[in-house]
Amino acid sequence: MASRDDIKFLNNPTIGRKRKKYCRFKKYGIKYIDYKDSEFLLQFINEQGKLLPRRITGNSLKYQKLVAVAVKRARHLAILPYVADLLK
Repeated sequence: MASRDDIKFLNNPTIGRKRKKYCRFKKYGIKYIDYKDSEFLLQFINEQGKLLPRRITGNSLKYQKLVAVAVKRARHLAILPYVADLLK
């Protein structure tokens, strides 16, 4: 029987494999989401200014709610736009 090292693949076998999503807040121990940090909050909104869902960002329910509140506060203070054309 040939071992895995002896087998030559035509393409990389890890290409079709998806990485597991994780909550970056739990992983790095972030407890507070600052609504004044617009660069950080831009990671959670798309080009039109809409919030990205949990299934895309990988956030847990608790932190997705905190991100939503922080984005809404930043919008209210005009740090982030409500609607944008090609924000990123």
